Amino acid sequence: MEDFMPLSTSRLQLRSLQTHDWEEISYLRSDRQMNQYVSRSSAKNKKEALNFIYKIQKGIQNKEILYWSICLKDESKMIGSICLWNFSEDRLTAEVGYDLAMNSQGKGIMDEALNKLIHYAFSELDLQKIKAFTHKDNAKSLALLERNHFQINTQEKDEGNVYNVVLELLKSICVSD
Repeated sequence: MEDFMPLSTSRLQLRSLQTHDWEEISYLRSDRQMNQYVSRSSAKNKKEALNFIYKIQKGIQNKEILYWSICLKDESKMIGSICLWNFSEDRLTAEVGYDLAMNSQGKGIMDEALNKLIHYAFSELDLQKIKAFTHKDNAKSLALLERNHFQINTQEKDEGNVYNVVLELLKSICVSD
């Protein structure tokens, strides 16, 4: 896996997570509405948010995760995140994760970020498959993934959450589009 690489699109910059992002991390990980379909640890205060940031930074250094803060171009405020993590031992499969502030949803921002990540994952990292785990009732997340050609894998279950469905995108399918 390559070292961390900032990415950009016409409207977005995907940059490294910084300690000054702690307030946004706290919101993204602790807001009840933001996390209604997600089972994860919160970051209710500065200390917890900074601990999360340090954990992510260490994971990047150890080549265990790739994590980008999503920002509008020419703005430094983080509005969401997108990551690749849970890499297979052979480094051919990874899981995607993402979140986006409520006031930034419905504007195509996550579609743009996910599309860039997919391209990067398949062309630069040479992944063969990207998986996504999302709650069966999270219609927005399911629609996002389906718009980006992810398909439900009915043969795989999320052992950690019976309410999640597993979707996947194969490089061979994506490249043939």
